Amino acid sequence: MNLKGYQKQVDDELQAYEKPYWHQLSQLARIIEEVGEVSRILNHKYGDKPKKADEEHEDLADELADIIYSIICVANSEGIDLDAALENSIAKLESRDKGRFKKKHFLKK
Repeated sequence: MNLKGYQKQVDDELQAYEKPYWHQLSQLARIIEEVGEVSRILNHKYGDKPKKADEEHEDLADELADIIYSIICVANSEGIDLDAALENSIAKLESRDKGRFKKKHFLKK
């Protein structure tokens, strides 16, 4: 499914509520909260802060998906087509950073 499909699926589900989308600042707070959960997982895995023995295991994939869901909610409430926005973002990076980073050299067969 493309992002437009996910955007429609989320919107269809949320339209059943009296207030389908939270205020934009509340949505931003939700994104920041979810990013914090990803940060915590990565810090426990790779950083200097070990996990407490009694702390629950959190799944990185679930937390990343929560960020995507939250971003879809912001995009829907602002009328943004995420497929088009992502395509534009990738095109911009491909042109701006075309020769910026060293690439792998592949052997030709």
